[in-house]
Amino acid sequence: MGKLIEESMKAGWLIATEGCMPSATGARVRLGDGKFIVTDGPFAETRELIGGFAIIQASSKQEAIEHTKHFLQVAGGGETEIRQLYEAPASASGNA
Repeated sequence: MGKLIEESMKAGWLIATEGCMPSATGARVRLGDGKFIVTDGPFAETRELIGGFAIIQASSKQEAIEHTKHFLQVAGGGETEIRQLYEAPASASGNA
């Protein structure tokens, strides 16, 4: 996995990647009806936990899928959700 990460960063398509600590060390914060609800981990629905993340740069959804397939082969399996990040639109005049 370390070799894949190093090669991917050198190739320029892997921007960042990190693993997450176990859910027992975390908390979920919800706001509903004007009230906050804080639930400490661990969380029962482990199939929906994020174990880590990677930020990649791809020219298309298909390219992102191909990178993800390669990652999962090296990792030995798993499931990955691919999501596009919002990018601020470039201003016409160059002023923010």
